[in-house]
Amino acid sequence: MAKFNDFMKLDIRVGEIKEVEFFEEANKPAYKLWLDFGDDIGIKKSSAQITDCYSQEELIGKQILGVVNFPPKQIANFISEVLVLGVYSDKGVVLIEPSYIVNNGDKLG
Repeated sequence: MAKFNDFMKLDIRVGEIKEVEFFEEANKPAYKLWLDFGDDIGIKKSSAQITDCYSQEELIGKQILGVVNFPPKQIANFISEVLVLGVYSDKGVVLIEPSYIVNNGDKLG
């Protein structure tokens, strides 16, 4: 079982989606995302398989939660710097988002 200290190692922050592109080269349908995690962290990139539940247009401006302290991962020709958090549902992946607007970069505590 995971210990509480294992969870505390994760740096989970709020990021705002600023730009979205369809990820043509991905093996499974996905988007390339550019997320603003505030002044301390800045803009980070992520690949997310969320095309079943979200259009590109509706993602712009959405605040989501992401793990910002995993090492970068190359996916096809794209470097994903953040793990965007979501729930696997029967409709597809549903993003985890704050219920109120908060500051970009705010940390899950």
